[in-house]
Amino acid sequence: MIAPIKLKKLIKEIPAAVIKGNKEIEITGISNDTRRVAPGNLFIAKRGLTHDGAKLIPEAIAAGAVAVLTDLYDPFYPQVTQVVHPDVPMLEALLARHFYQCPDQSLFLVGITGTNGKTTTSYLVKHLLDQKTSPCGLIGSIARIIGKHAFPAPQNTPDVITNYKLFHEMVLQQCASCVMEVTSHGLHQGRVRLIEFDVAVFTNLTQDHLDYHPSMQAYAEVKASLFASLSLNAHAVVNADDPWHTLMIDVCPAQIFTYGIDAPCTLRAENIELLASGTQFDLVYQGKRAHLKIGLIGRFNVYNCLAALAVGIIRGIPFEKCVFSLSRFTAVPGRLERVENERNLNIFVDYAHTDDALKNVLETLAEFKKGRLITVFGCGGNRDPLKRPKMGAVVEELSDIAIVTSDNPRNEDPGEIIRHILQGFKHPEEAWVELEREEAIARAINAATPDDIVLIAGKGHEDYQIFSHQTIAFDDREVAKRLGSCTFSPSPSLSK
Repeated sequence: MIAPIKLKKLIKEIPAAVIKGNKEIEITGISNDTRRVAPGNLFIAKRGLTHDGAKLIPEAIAAGAVAVLTDLYDPFYPQVTQVVHPDVPMLEALLARHFYQCPDQSLFLVGITGTNGKTTTSYLVKHLLDQKTSPCGLIGSIARIIGKHAFPAPQNTPDVITNYKLFHEMVLQQCASCVMEVTSHGLHQGRVRLIEFDVAVFTNLTQDHLDYHPSMQAYAEVKASLFASLSLNAHAVVNADDPWHTLMIDVCPAQIFTYGIDAPCTLRAENIELLASGTQFDLVYQGKRAHLKIGLIGRFNVYNCLAALAVGIIRGIPFEKCVFSLSRFTAVPGRLERVENERNLNIFVDYAHTDDALKNVLETLAEFKKGRLITVFGCGGNRDPLKRPKMGAVVEELSDIAIVTSDNPRNEDPGEIIRHILQGFKHPEEAWVELEREEAIARAINAATPDDIVLIAGKGHEDYQIFSHQTIAFDDREVAKRLGSCTFSPSPSLSK
């Protein structure tokens, strides 16, 4: 818990802030959400993409707010102290940082950005940094881990107040480091504003989120802003094989550490052998060579391992110890996760929800198939529609059977999303279309033999499905395990 702090002390080092009201009041917390405002809080009334926080001031006052940060003084709220500043988002970050006693300065902070690989890389980094004397916290798309406590993650990159609060809790739980996924939305919306990262990692950049960013260039520039914010003493870990890596380096004042397979780089992987049970390869770093065998499947996981190993080296963990530690890593929930089942079918669940990620996963699984590759997938609603036909084209090309279904349709018509996907097929009439996701998984599993591979893509670790009118419990892994343990009989409804 944070002790209340007087407003005048909280804003002491903040320039250009105008205070209208009592500076002696004690602030018990900071909130930008009226649903979370508690008595004694300072409410951040900022303008968002869809709302104006100033209109929510009455709700905040009713909930117990004693002060408000706003960009325009309003004489109709004399009962609260108003902190007036033209740049509310910047001041929000400053206030949060000061209120939670600058916890980012007490942690070795690693921020990971890129289209694909953020989650797996973050778990690999945590695994490495946990080998130090103190645990490593994690803020990601699957969970938030603070010491020995883990909580499901409601969103990828939390807002800036929540981030500082989580950092503070990590310090209290004796964490010495923290790794977090940093999304393009989080960067663009200032959710990591003022956070002093010791290391920033760039995994790759492929088409995604163009419903939010106007172009790939704009998307890349937002990613690059993480590297532009680094200090001279920080490190940037960059995938030298990705064509966008030069942009990250060009804007970065920090020390550069490159990794890759094909391009010249600081840390390189050679002699890669992809196995059904995992991956093995040689690592080359500063004249040293080591062999790594890890239980993660696929060439893309070689890159994830390289990125994590680079962070470990920067942290001061000996190269050989990093390699040994990675060899003991097991798996990440929902990332090419094998589903055990009584019929001994080869069923995998993966979070892949871009054409590039799907291509990587399908090419990996194709290496091991003895029979057919059966893919169940869909696309999320209220997300970039341009990637839908591209995902369809990839699945048609690399799968023997493509089953198109619903993902998280949100506020869109699931049928319309499927029509967008089918536009990428050369032969859409050959695709199996099943609107209900569970029925689609059932069709795949019923069609499969022990020599086939079933991939259920798009939702990975998620245990819900989002519709316009409701969110229901739905976990691909649990559904597949249950259906894979049933004895099916041929049925016309389950045939092509």
